[in-house]
Amino acid sequence: MTADPAVGIRSSLDRLAGDLPALGLAVSGGGDSIALMHVAADWARGRRVMVATVDHGLRKGSAAEAQEVALAAQRLGLPHAILPWQRDGDGGNLMAQARDARLKLLADWARDNGLPAVALGHTADDVAETLIMRLARGSGIDGLAAMAEWRDAFGMRWLRPMLSTGRAELRHWLGGQGIPWIDDPSNDNTDFDRIRARKAIGALGLDVAGLARSAAHIAGARDAVSDFALLVSGDARADRGSLSLSRTAFRDAPAEIRRRLLVAACRWVTGADYPPRRAALLHALQAVMAQGRVTIDGAMILPDRDRLRIIREPAAAIRAGATAGAVWDRRWRIVDLPRDHRVAALGYDPLPLAGWRESGLSRDEAAASPAIWRGTELVDAPILRNDHACTIRPLRDAADFRRLVKAH
Repeated sequence: MTADPAVGIRSSLDRLAGDLPALGLAVSGGGDSIALMHVAADWARGRRVMVATVDHGLRKGSAAEAQEVALAAQRLGLPHAILPWQRDGDGGNLMAQARDARLKLLADWARDNGLPAVALGHTADDVAETLIMRLARGSGIDGLAAMAEWRDAFGMRWLRPMLSTGRAELRHWLGGQGIPWIDDPSNDNTDFDRIRARKAIGALGLDVAGLARSAAHIAGARDAVSDFALLVSGDARADRGSLSLSRTAFRDAPAEIRRRLLVAACRWVTGADYPPRRAALLHALQAVMAQGRVTIDGAMILPDRDRLRIIREPAAAIRAGATAGAVWDRRWRIVDLPRDHRVAALGYDPLPLAGWRESGLSRDEAAASPAIWRGTELVDAPILRNDHACTIRPLRDAADFRRLVKAH
């Protein structure tokens, strides 16, 4: 951790965003993100930098705090947007819902404004707290590893330029600069796992920098395991929205490598942002090793002679509904769709008319494939035959699968 945190943050911004013409900043008003905004404003040097604050509306005063951030950004000459979140229902994990909603809102805002990346205000303290929380949950190597300086999710690149800087350092720097920030009262609420981890670190006198270094060491081990998984997956083949792996290489690999390959394959097929739940994944692995077929999170895994095939579950493709947009089922890109036409799953009933037996695809693959409809009339099944109603291409290829194997 540097004596002057601004120096380290500017260096990280140079490394992570130096070649970008524009950058978005997610600023809540707390000390971490306020420090990021001030350093980034000075670092920009002609780059277009924009700021957004997500108002989750979960406590009184959040709207006023978002307005304070807007004024602070205005004083720095940075455009600012407030992104309100309207929660759907009261069930589920509130913190997980709020986190995903924040990223989705920020990703949409960034795309609308032509921003190629968004910087977040995570610090070394966040790394240390996450390590403690996940140790308590019994997490594996991926959960214990330090946050990555960048990652892609929700169709956006996220940057974390402050991971080597501590929260106390940032507040000391802000105080020296005479820059105010907002103290969120929820930071004292021990109902949240992160706050309990934060207080435990303080009560035990643990060194945040040391914990962050341990997480970084674990991240190095994780990267080495990912590299090995990448070698094992070298024979991966992509074909019309399905993926296949060598059964021999998969069977002979260590259990952790098999798990990583199956996670990447499921995400590749479904377009999911997150891996399947661990219990479901372990059950799927047992079924696969017993040479059975299994369905997990919208993907089907089945042995096929010397290959292991991972395909889209037809029922999940049917649930994706119909679209006239540019992407269907998070798997297919649609080009030149005629007006009054829609893309939806082909389904099983039209298969005899669509010539699926000649396509080389399995019955399930064909049923999950995109078809072009006008009302209830089947116009084209372009993956099986092509009557040139429009062009539909897979969103991902084998190179994307290899990127997912390395993803964390």
